[in-house]
Amino acid sequence: MSLIINREEEQLILKIMEEEIVPAEGCTEPIAIAYAAAKAVSYLGKRPEELIINVSGNILKNAKSVVVPNSDGKVGIEVAGAMGALFGDPQADLMVISKITSDDMNVVNHFLEEHRAKVKLADNNMTLYINIEAIAQKECVSVEIKHTHTNITKVIKNGEVIIDQPCNDNDFNSSLIDRSILSIEKIYHLAKNIEIEKIEKIFEKVFTYNSRIASEGLASKYGVNIGAAIQKNIDKGLYGDDQRNRSASFTAAGSDARMGGSAMPVMTTSGSGNQGMTASLPIIKYCIDQDIEKEEMYRALFMSHLSTVHVKTNVGRLSAYCGAMTASAAVSGTLVFLEGGKVENVKNAITNTLGNVSGVICDGAKASCATKIASGIYSAFDGAMLAQMGSVLQAEDGIIGDCVEDTIKNVGTLAKEGMKSTDKTILNIMSN
Repeated sequence: MSLIINREEEQLILKIMEEEIVPAEGCTEPIAIAYAAAKAVSYLGKRPEELIINVSGNILKNAKSVVVPNSDGKVGIEVAGAMGALFGDPQADLMVISKITSDDMNVVNHFLEEHRAKVKLADNNMTLYINIEAIAQKECVSVEIKHTHTNITKVIKNGEVIIDQPCNDNDFNSSLIDRSILSIEKIYHLAKNIEIEKIEKIFEKVFTYNSRIASEGLASKYGVNIGAAIQKNIDKGLYGDDQRNRSASFTAAGSDARMGGSAMPVMTTSGSGNQGMTASLPIIKYCIDQDIEKEEMYRALFMSHLSTVHVKTNVGRLSAYCGAMTASAAVSGTLVFLEGGKVENVKNAITNTLGNVSGVICDGAKASCATKIASGIYSAFDGAMLAQMGSVLQAEDGIIGDCVEDTIKNVGTLAKEGMKSTDKTILNIMSN
Protein backbone atom coordinates (compact mmCIF):
# COMPACT_ATOMS: atom_id res chain seq x y z
CA MET A 1 0.00 0.00 0.00
CA SER A 2 1.43 3.37 -1.04
CA LEU A 3 2.26 5.85 1.72
CA ILE A 4 0.10 8.99 1.62
CA ILE A 5 1.68 12.29 2.69
CA ASN A 6 -0.81 15.11 3.09
CA ARG A 7 -0.24 18.68 1.96
CA GLU A 8 0.53 19.95 5.47
CA GLU A 9 3.18 17.28 6.02
CA GLU A 10 4.77 18.03 2.66
CA GLN A 11 4.93 21.76 3.42
CA LEU A 12 6.54 21.11 6.81
CA ILE A 13 9.18 18.84 5.25
CA LEU A 14 9.92 21.46 2.58
CA LYS A 15 10.34 24.07 5.31
CA ILE A 16 12.76 21.75 7.11
CA MET A 17 14.67 21.44 3.84
CA GLU A 18 14.88 25.23 3.53
CA GLU A 19 15.99 25.61 7.16
CA GLU A 20 18.75 23.05 6.84
CA ILE A 21 20.20 23.60 3.35
CA VAL A 22 21.73 27.08 3.36
CA PRO A 23 24.86 28.71 1.91
CA ALA A 24 27.95 29.37 4.01
CA GLU A 25 31.50 30.46 3.32
CA GLY A 26 34.04 28.62 5.44
CA CYS A 27 33.61 26.14 8.27
CA THR A 28 30.37 27.00 10.04
CA GLU A 29 31.75 27.22 13.61
CA PRO A 30 34.30 30.02 13.05
CA ILE A 31 31.82 31.69 10.72
CA ALA A 32 29.16 31.59 13.46
CA ILE A 33 31.66 33.32 15.76
CA ALA A 34 32.27 35.97 13.09
CA TYR A 35 28.50 36.38 12.67
CA ALA A 36 27.93 36.87 16.41
CA ALA A 37 30.78 39.39 16.55
CA ALA A 38 29.41 41.34 13.58
CA LYS A 39 25.97 41.43 15.20
CA ALA A 40 27.43 42.63 18.50
CA VAL A 41 29.29 45.48 16.83
CA SER A 42 26.19 46.48 14.85
CA TYR A 43 24.40 47.01 18.17
CA LEU A 44 27.44 48.70 19.71
CA GLY A 45 27.51 51.23 16.88
CA LYS A 46 31.29 51.75 16.87
CA ARG A 47 34.52 49.86 16.30
CA PRO A 48 35.27 47.64 19.32
CA GLU A 49 38.35 48.10 21.46
CA GLU A 50 38.04 44.60 22.91
CA LEU A 51 36.30 41.31 22.15
CA ILE A 52 35.57 38.59 24.69
CA ILE A 53 34.60 35.36 22.93
CA ASN A 54 32.87 32.76 25.12
CA VAL A 55 32.28 29.42 23.39
CA SER A 56 31.23 25.88 24.25
CA GLY A 57 33.71 23.05 24.03
CA ASN A 58 32.38 21.78 20.71
CA ILE A 59 32.61 25.23 19.13
CA LEU A 60 36.18 25.49 20.45
CA LYS A 61 36.97 22.05 19.02
CA ASN A 62 35.57 22.86 15.57
CA ALA A 63 36.91 26.41 15.26
CA LYS A 64 40.45 26.30 16.63
CA SER A 65 42.27 24.48 13.82
CA VAL A 66 40.46 25.30 10.58
CA VAL A 67 41.60 28.01 8.14
CA VAL A 68 39.25 31.02 8.07
CA PRO A 69 38.33 32.15 4.52
CA ASN A 70 39.74 35.49 3.33
CA SER A 71 42.16 35.55 6.29
CA ASP A 72 45.33 35.03 4.24
CA GLY A 73 45.65 31.51 5.65
CA LYS A 74 45.11 32.20 9.34
CA VAL A 75 43.36 29.84 11.76
CA GLY A 76 41.65 30.31 15.06
CA ILE A 77 38.73 31.66 17.03
CA GLU A 78 40.30 35.08 17.64
CA VAL A 79 40.85 35.54 13.91
CA ALA A 80 37.23 34.73 13.06
CA GLY A 81 35.89 36.96 15.85
CA ALA A 82 38.06 39.92 14.89
CA MET A 83 37.21 39.61 11.19
CA GLY A 84 33.50 39.58 11.95
CA ALA A 85 33.71 42.42 14.45
CA LEU A 86 35.82 44.77 12.33
CA PHE A 87 34.61 44.10 8.79
CA GLY A 88 31.77 41.56 8.87
CA ASP A 89 28.36 42.12 7.32
CA PRO A 90 25.82 41.33 10.07
CA GLN A 91 23.03 40.97 7.48
CA ALA A 92 24.84 38.26 5.49
CA ASP A 93 24.34 35.37 7.94
CA LEU A 94 26.95 32.65 7.25
CA MET A 95 28.41 34.71 4.38
CA VAL A 96 29.36 37.34 6.96
CA ILE A 97 33.07 37.66 6.04
CA SER A 98 32.79 36.96 2.31
CA LYS A 99 33.85 40.49 1.26
CA ILE A 100 36.89 40.95 3.51
CA THR A 101 40.06 42.03 1.67
CA SER A 102 43.79 41.76 2.34
CA ASP A 103 43.79 45.44 3.33
CA ASP A 104 41.07 44.68 5.88
CA MET A 105 43.22 41.86 7.22
CA ASN A 106 46.05 44.30 7.95
CA VAL A 107 43.71 46.02 10.42
CA VAL A 108 42.53 42.67 11.81
CA ASN A 109 46.13 41.53 12.33
CA HIS A 110 46.97 44.72 14.21
CA PHE A 111 43.90 44.19 16.44
CA LEU A 112 45.06 40.64 17.17
CA GLU A 113 48.70 41.63 17.78
CA GLU A 114 47.47 43.98 20.51
CA HIS A 115 45.67 41.00 22.13
CA ARG A 116 42.28 42.69 21.92
CA ALA A 117 40.45 39.39 21.32
CA LYS A 118 40.24 36.91 24.20
CA VAL A 119 38.71 33.41 24.16
CA LYS A 120 37.03 31.78 27.14
CA LEU A 121 35.40 28.37 27.57
CA ALA A 122 31.72 28.83 28.46
CA ASP A 123 30.57 27.33 31.75
CA ASN A 124 27.55 25.35 30.53
CA ASN A 125 26.71 21.95 29.08
CA MET A 126 25.49 23.09 25.66
CA THR A 127 27.27 21.80 22.59
CA LEU A 128 26.63 24.85 20.38
CA TYR A 129 26.98 28.04 22.37
CA ILE A 130 28.59 31.40 21.54
CA ASN A 131 28.54 34.62 23.53
CA ILE A 132 30.45 37.60 22.15
CA GLU A 133 31.07 40.75 24.18
CA ALA A 134 32.10 43.79 22.14
CA ILE A 135 33.47 46.63 24.24
CA ALA A 136 34.33 50.24 23.32
CA GLN A 137 34.47 53.52 25.29
CA LYS A 138 32.94 51.99 28.42
CA GLU A 139 30.02 50.57 26.43
CA CYS A 140 29.38 46.85 26.04
CA VAL A 141 27.13 44.68 23.89
CA SER A 142 26.81 40.93 24.28
CA VAL A 143 25.24 38.64 21.68
CA GLU A 144 24.34 35.06 22.58
CA ILE A 145 23.81 32.20 20.10
CA LYS A 146 22.48 28.76 21.05
CA HIS A 147 21.84 25.43 19.30
CA THR A 148 22.10 26.56 15.65
CA HIS A 149 24.73 28.75 14.07
CA THR A 150 22.67 31.90 13.57
CA ASN A 151 20.07 31.49 16.33
CA ILE A 152 20.46 34.68 18.39
CA THR A 153 18.76 34.14 21.73
CA LYS A 154 19.85 37.25 23.64
CA VAL A 155 21.31 40.71 23.02
CA ILE A 156 22.24 42.98 25.93
CA LYS A 157 23.57 46.54 25.56
CA ASN A 158 24.95 48.30 28.61
CA GLY A 159 22.85 46.09 30.87
CA GLU A 160 19.61 46.58 28.92
CA VAL A 161 18.07 43.49 27.33
CA ILE A 162 17.31 44.27 23.68
CA ILE A 163 16.48 40.75 22.47
CA ASP A 164 15.43 37.82 24.63
CA GLN A 165 14.36 34.68 22.78
CA PRO A 166 14.54 31.85 25.34
CA CYS A 167 14.75 28.27 24.12
CA ASN A 168 15.14 24.87 25.72
CA ASP A 169 18.83 24.60 26.62
CA ASN A 170 18.62 20.81 26.56
CA ASP A 171 17.05 20.51 23.08
CA PHE A 172 18.89 21.90 20.07
CA ASN A 173 15.76 21.39 17.97
CA SER A 174 13.69 23.77 20.11
CA SER A 175 14.41 26.71 17.80
CA LEU A 176 13.55 24.73 14.66
CA ILE A 177 10.55 23.06 13.05
CA ASP A 178 9.83 19.76 14.79
CA ARG A 179 11.84 17.10 12.93
CA SER A 180 9.84 14.18 14.37
CA ILE A 181 7.71 14.28 11.20
CA LEU A 182 10.65 12.83 9.25
CA SER A 183 11.16 9.16 8.45
CA ILE A 184 13.13 7.38 5.74
CA GLU A 185 9.89 6.08 4.25
CA LYS A 186 8.35 9.58 3.99
CA ILE A 187 11.54 11.03 2.54
CA TYR A 188 11.70 8.22 -0.04
CA HIS A 189 8.06 8.72 -1.00
CA LEU A 190 8.46 12.49 -1.44
CA ALA A 191 11.70 12.08 -3.38
CA LYS A 192 9.84 9.84 -5.82
CA ASN A 193 6.68 11.91 -6.16
CA ILE A 194 7.16 15.57 -5.24
CA GLU A 195 6.62 18.14 -7.97
CA ILE A 196 10.13 18.93 -9.19
CA GLU A 197 9.43 22.68 -9.25
CA LYS A 198 9.28 22.63 -5.44
CA ILE A 199 12.87 21.46 -5.04
CA GLU A 200 14.81 22.20 -8.22
CA LYS A 201 15.88 25.74 -7.29
CA ILE A 202 17.59 24.78 -4.04
CA PHE A 203 19.24 21.68 -5.48
CA GLU A 204 20.48 23.51 -8.56
CA LYS A 205 22.26 25.76 -6.07
CA VAL A 206 23.62 22.70 -4.25
CA PHE A 207 24.84 21.30 -7.57
CA THR A 208 26.50 24.57 -8.63
CA TYR A 209 28.14 25.62 -5.35
CA ASN A 210 29.33 22.24 -4.16
CA SER A 211 30.58 21.05 -7.55
CA ARG A 212 32.58 24.26 -7.92
CA ILE A 213 34.47 23.84 -4.65
CA ALA A 214 35.10 20.14 -5.36
CA SER A 215 36.68 21.08 -8.68
CA GLU A 216 38.77 23.69 -6.87
CA GLY A 217 39.96 21.04 -4.41
CA LEU A 218 41.03 18.78 -7.27
CA ALA A 219 42.87 21.58 -9.10
CA SER A 220 44.73 23.29 -6.22
CA LYS A 221 46.67 22.36 -3.10
CA TYR A 222 44.58 22.40 0.09
CA GLY A 223 45.27 20.53 3.32
CA VAL A 224 46.38 16.95 2.77
CA ASN A 225 44.74 16.95 -0.70
CA ILE A 226 43.28 13.46 -0.28
CA GLY A 227 40.71 14.10 -3.02
CA ALA A 228 43.37 14.98 -5.60
CA ALA A 229 45.59 12.13 -4.35
CA ILE A 230 42.85 9.56 -5.02
CA GLN A 231 42.34 11.00 -8.51
CA LYS A 232 46.10 10.89 -9.22
CA ASN A 233 46.18 7.24 -8.25
CA ILE A 234 43.24 6.58 -10.56
CA ASP A 235 45.12 8.32 -13.39
CA LYS A 236 48.24 6.26 -12.67
CA GLY A 237 46.27 3.03 -12.75
CA LEU A 238 47.06 2.29 -9.09
CA TYR A 239 43.36 2.72 -8.17
CA GLY A 240 40.53 1.48 -10.35
CA ASP A 241 38.75 4.07 -12.49
CA ASP A 242 35.40 3.17 -11.00
CA GLN A 243 32.42 5.06 -9.59
CA ARG A 244 33.38 4.38 -5.98
CA ASN A 245 36.84 5.93 -6.31
CA ARG A 246 35.68 8.83 -8.48
CA SER A 247 32.90 9.76 -6.05
CA ALA A 248 35.22 9.53 -3.03
CA SER A 249 37.82 11.70 -4.79
CA PHE A 250 35.32 14.38 -5.83
CA THR A 251 33.70 14.59 -2.39
CA ALA A 252 36.93 14.63 -0.39
CA ALA A 253 38.32 17.34 -2.67
CA GLY A 254 35.48 19.64 -1.66
CA SER A 255 36.34 19.16 2.00
CA ASP A 256 40.05 19.64 1.27
CA ALA A 257 39.29 23.06 -0.17
CA ARG A 258 36.78 24.09 2.50
CA MET A 259 38.94 23.03 5.44
CA GLY A 260 41.96 24.58 3.71
CA GLY A 261 40.42 28.06 3.65
CA SER A 262 38.80 28.33 0.21
CA ALA A 263 36.52 31.35 0.04
CA MET A 264 34.07 29.53 -2.20
CA PRO A 265 30.63 29.13 -0.57
CA VAL A 266 28.98 25.74 -0.18
CA MET A 267 25.44 24.66 0.54
CA THR A 268 25.43 23.24 4.05
CA THR A 269 23.21 20.60 5.62
CA SER A 270 22.38 20.34 9.34
CA GLY A 271 24.67 23.28 10.03
CA SER A 272 27.72 21.74 8.36
CA GLY A 273 29.46 22.30 5.06
CA ASN A 274 31.18 18.93 5.26
CA GLN A 275 27.82 17.23 5.74
CA GLY A 276 26.34 19.25 2.90
CA MET A 277 29.17 18.22 0.57
CA THR A 278 29.09 14.60 1.71
CA ALA A 279 25.35 14.42 1.12
CA SER A 280 25.62 15.94 -2.35
CA LEU A 281 28.95 15.49 -4.13
CA PRO A 282 29.06 11.67 -4.45
CA ILE A 283 25.50 11.75 -5.79
CA ILE A 284 26.33 14.57 -8.22
CA LYS A 285 29.40 12.71 -9.46
CA TYR A 286 27.41 9.49 -9.81
CA CYS A 287 24.69 11.22 -11.81
CA ILE A 288 27.18 12.97 -14.10
CA ASP A 289 29.14 9.79 -14.78
CA GLN A 290 26.01 7.69 -15.33
CA ASP A 291 24.31 10.31 -17.57
CA ILE A 292 21.37 10.67 -15.19
CA GLU A 293 19.08 13.59 -15.99
CA LYS A 294 18.93 16.68 -13.80
CA GLU A 295 15.42 15.96 -12.49
CA GLU A 296 16.43 12.54 -11.20
CA MET A 297 19.57 14.04 -9.69
CA TYR A 298 17.51 16.66 -7.83
CA ARG A 299 15.23 13.93 -6.48
CA ALA A 300 18.28 11.96 -5.35
CA LEU A 301 19.77 15.04 -3.68
CA PHE A 302 16.48 15.57 -1.86
CA MET A 303 16.63 11.95 -0.66
CA SER A 304 20.24 12.29 0.48
CA HIS A 305 19.99 15.66 2.23
CA LEU A 306 16.71 14.99 4.03
CA SER A 307 17.95 11.57 5.17
CA THR A 308 21.08 13.26 6.51
CA VAL A 309 18.93 15.76 8.40
CA HIS A 310 16.83 12.92 9.83
CA VAL A 311 19.80 10.94 11.14
CA LYS A 312 21.62 14.07 12.35
CA THR A 313 18.55 15.27 14.27
CA ASN A 314 18.95 12.23 16.51
CA VAL A 315 22.71 12.75 16.87
CA GLY A 316 22.56 16.47 17.73
CA ARG A 317 24.10 19.52 16.09
CA LEU A 318 27.62 19.01 17.48
CA SER A 319 29.01 15.95 19.23
CA ALA A 320 31.87 13.46 19.29
CA TYR A 321 30.08 11.52 16.52
CA CYS A 322 31.42 12.48 13.09
CA GLY A 323 28.52 14.15 11.28
CA ALA A 324 29.87 13.20 7.86
CA MET A 325 29.06 9.59 8.71
CA THR A 326 25.36 10.45 9.00
CA ALA A 327 25.58 11.88 5.48
CA SER A 328 27.48 8.81 4.27
CA ALA A 329 24.62 6.61 5.45
CA ALA A 330 22.18 8.85 3.58
CA VAL A 331 24.33 8.58 0.45
CA SER A 332 24.25 4.78 0.72
CA GLY A 333 20.46 4.75 0.68
CA THR A 334 20.41 7.28 -2.16
CA LEU A 335 22.68 5.14 -4.34
CA VAL A 336 20.11 2.37 -4.04
CA PHE A 337 17.35 4.92 -4.74
CA LEU A 338 19.13 5.93 -7.97
CA GLU A 339 19.31 2.30 -9.04
CA GLY A 340 15.54 2.02 -8.70
CA GLY A 341 15.65 0.17 -5.39
CA LYS A 342 12.56 -0.27 -3.28
CA VAL A 343 12.20 1.56 0.01
CA GLU A 344 13.21 -1.53 2.02
CA ASN A 345 16.48 -1.77 0.09
CA VAL A 346 17.13 1.93 0.71
CA LYS A 347 16.53 1.42 4.44
CA ASN A 348 18.85 -1.59 4.43
CA ALA A 349 21.66 0.39 2.80
CA ILE A 350 21.38 3.10 5.47
CA THR A 351 21.37 0.43 8.18
CA ASN A 352 24.47 -1.24 6.73
CA THR A 353 26.42 2.01 6.64
CA LEU A 354 25.40 3.14 10.12
CA GLY A 355 26.43 -0.26 11.42
CA ASN A 356 29.83 0.17 9.80
CA VAL A 357 31.01 3.74 10.46
CA SER A 358 29.22 4.83 13.64
CA GLY A 359 32.48 4.67 15.61
CA VAL A 360 34.17 7.51 13.69
CA ILE A 361 34.86 10.40 16.08
CA CYS A 362 34.67 14.14 15.49
CA ASP A 363 37.90 15.71 16.74
CA GLY A 364 37.25 19.14 15.28
CA ALA A 365 37.20 20.75 11.87
CA LYS A 366 40.54 20.47 10.11
CA ALA A 367 42.33 18.91 7.13
CA SER A 368 41.71 15.30 8.19
CA CYS A 369 37.92 15.76 7.81
CA ALA A 370 38.44 15.13 4.10
CA THR A 371 40.07 11.75 4.76
CA LYS A 372 37.16 10.72 6.99
CA ILE A 373 34.72 11.79 4.30
CA ALA A 374 36.52 9.63 1.72
CA SER A 375 36.25 6.66 4.11
CA GLY A 376 32.56 7.39 4.62
CA ILE A 377 31.89 7.43 0.88
CA TYR A 378 33.67 4.10 0.39
CA SER A 379 31.49 2.67 3.17
CA ALA A 380 28.37 4.13 1.54
CA PHE A 381 29.08 2.22 -1.67
CA ASP A 382 29.71 -0.97 0.30
CA GLY A 383 26.47 -0.57 2.25
CA ALA A 384 24.52 0.03 -0.94
CA MET A 385 26.10 -2.96 -2.67
CA LEU A 386 25.16 -5.29 0.19
CA ALA A 387 21.59 -3.97 0.28
CA GLN A 388 21.19 -4.50 -3.45
CA MET A 389 22.40 -8.09 -2.97
CA GLY A 390 19.75 -8.61 -0.29
CA SER A 391 22.14 -8.45 2.68
CA VAL A 392 21.48 -6.29 5.73
CA LEU A 393 22.98 -6.18 9.23
CA GLN A 394 20.64 -7.79 11.74
CA ALA A 395 19.18 -6.54 15.01
CA GLU A 396 21.58 -8.65 17.06
CA ASP A 397 24.56 -6.99 15.32
CA GLY A 398 25.74 -4.37 17.83
CA ILE A 399 23.76 -1.12 17.74
CA ILE A 400 21.47 -2.25 14.88
CA GLY A 401 17.76 -2.05 15.76
CA ASP A 402 14.75 -3.97 14.52
CA CYS A 403 14.22 -1.41 11.73
CA VAL A 404 16.09 1.53 10.25
CA GLU A 405 14.24 4.02 12.46
CA ASP A 406 15.28 2.10 15.58
CA THR A 407 18.87 2.03 14.34
CA ILE A 408 18.79 5.80 13.78
CA LYS A 409 17.50 6.27 17.34
CA ASN A 410 20.24 3.98 18.66
CA VAL A 411 22.86 6.04 16.84
CA GLY A 412 21.41 9.15 18.51
CA THR A 413 21.65 7.50 21.92
CA LEU A 414 25.24 6.49 21.20
CA ALA A 415 26.18 10.04 20.17
CA LYS A 416 24.32 12.01 22.84
CA GLU A 417 24.76 9.71 25.84
CA GLY A 418 27.50 7.20 25.10
CA MET A 419 29.97 9.67 23.63
CA LYS A 420 29.72 12.45 26.23
CA SER A 421 32.91 11.35 27.95
CA THR A 422 34.55 10.82 24.55
CA ASP A 423 33.77 14.43 23.68
CA LYS A 424 35.38 15.68 26.90
CA THR A 425 38.43 13.50 26.37
CA ILE A 426 38.85 14.77 22.79
CA LEU A 427 38.64 18.37 23.99
CA ASN A 428 41.18 17.71 26.75
CA ILE A 429 43.60 16.14 24.27
CA MET A 430 43.19 19.05 21.85
CA SER A 431 43.57 21.64 24.61
CA ASN A 432 46.82 20.09 25.78
